[in-house]
Amino acid sequence: MRIPQRIDQCGANRYFIGMKVVKLGDPILRQKAIPLPEVTDETRALIREMFETMEKEDGVGLAAPQIGLGIRLFVVKADDGVERAFINPQIIETSTETSVYEEGCLSVPKNYEDVVRPARVVVQALNERGRRFTLEADGFLARVIQHENDHLDGILFIDRIAPDKRARIEAKFATTPVPEGR
Repeated sequence: MRIPQRIDQCGANRYFIGMKVVKLGDPILRQKAIPLPEVTDETRALIREMFETMEKEDGVGLAAPQIGLGIRLFVVKADDGVERAFINPQIIETSTETSVYEEGCLSVPKNYEDVVRPARVVVQALNERGRRFTLEADGFLARVIQHENDHLDGILFIDRIAPDKRARIEAKFATTPVPEGR
């Protein structure tokens, strides 16, 4: 697992530099992420930087594998405007009712396809203070949570669309070079 370079070693004021969103074709996007053993000041600094990167990239969610880290962590800021961090999340319930919505992904830029997902989910996770919480979500928030949680299992939204559409998108990225060291 790659860890971003720290530029300040002073307790809670640790920042990460060079956080870039990896693209389709990078092997880390297809790996199952491992649980984070504890929530530390470094974790909180990482979460803050992930929110900043997500907003800079005009996203509504960002998972650790998308920045090259194979840990079970994602952040979201959906249509309600609330920033939420999910550490070691588990979706414990999904509705039988589904909804279709056009999805995109920061790791698969400029590609959008309709994806069918459960309309409601219940998720348990740790927050940035290490406290366990349970959240019932529906609508757009439920969709974003499912999309980001998929990243932690090596699943991309293109895995949930028709095979011909998936192949077309994958072909666009087949010539994209993967950064060295991965």
